[in-house]
Amino acid sequence: MIVLNGEPFVRYNLRALYPFAHQIIVVEGACPAAAGVATPDGHSRDGTLAVLRDFQSREDLERKLLIVTAEDEGHPDGFWPGEKLQQSQAYARRATGDYLWQVDSDEFYQPRDMAAVLRRLGEDQAITAVSFPAIYFWGGFDYTVDGWYVRSHVHIYHRLFQWGPGYRYVNHRPPTVWDEKGQDLRTLRPLTGEEMEAAGVFLYHYCLLLPKQVAEKCEYYGRAQWANRGRAVQWAEDNFMRLGNPYRVHNVYEFPSWLDRFKGTHPPVIQDMRRDFAAGRIHTPLRRTEDIERLLQSPVYAVRKHYLKLRGWWDRRNKARLKGRTGS
Repeated sequence: MIVLNGEPFVRYNLRALYPFAHQIIVVEGACPAAAGVATPDGHSRDGTLAVLRDFQSREDLERKLLIVTAEDEGHPDGFWPGEKLQQSQAYARRATGDYLWQVDSDEFYQPRDMAAVLRRLGEDQAITAVSFPAIYFWGGFDYTVDGWYVRSHVHIYHRLFQWGPGYRYVNHRPPTVWDEKGQDLRTLRPLTGEEMEAAGVFLYHYCLLLPKQVAEKCEYYGRAQWANRGRAVQWAEDNFMRLGNPYRVHNVYEFPSWLDRFKGTHPPVIQDMRRDFAAGRIHTPLRRTEDIERLLQSPVYAVRKHYLKLRGWWDRRNKARLKGRTGS
């Protein structure tokens, strides 16, 4: 796990992972592009590092958790010099298991799904990688975001990789691991996101849940050269904090997107977190949802969403047909 300002998710995520993990390596801290949302010495400004250390002292009874910071890698100013690749390589160097399962602090799975994936890996040790389809939560626990960008296979996350002597973590975007022969594991014997979706296995991504979280992400995206999201902060103000344009609600705002009601069941630790919000044990503010409810009850919004879904499907179908004809 790579994390910066992961509260209030971190403790719940560690609890979710703990029963399934041989080892949990959390790499904490900021790269230079995230300096605006970090402390002067390169760490989380919301107490994430203290939460990690508290978990390690109170709940890590089997000593599974290893915390890594930039100082541990020889960077005394506390900042990681690169943009996440160095952090990923830092945990990869310390990994002692047979697989790497990369998890962001706001990504969760159903316990039955994690158990099923591990069982599948045990039964078929030729599997080299696993990708997962994501469900994106937006503005509250009862809402998800979807759109043209999401449906262009961006919702497929490459997260799990075989691991062994001589293996290397070579890229973060997209996550890429090579075996000892220099072969990309996703080109060998992967389980694809489509296969996982058919099996009903999803990554529950609470990436756009909280105002604090969205504001920090957009501050970072607005500065990071790779993201090319120069208007990210303005998007957050206009289309997340308030629904200025309900058809540009995904933070990759160039493409049409929309909100839907979530009708499934959250992972148990998310249900715990939701109860802790309701009881006032978590002090991070939630977004008010009256405007979302009004929007989802609007017949006009429903009709326009349906039109956008059909148009997006038609465009993807035509592009696929053209690609098939040209062979490119």
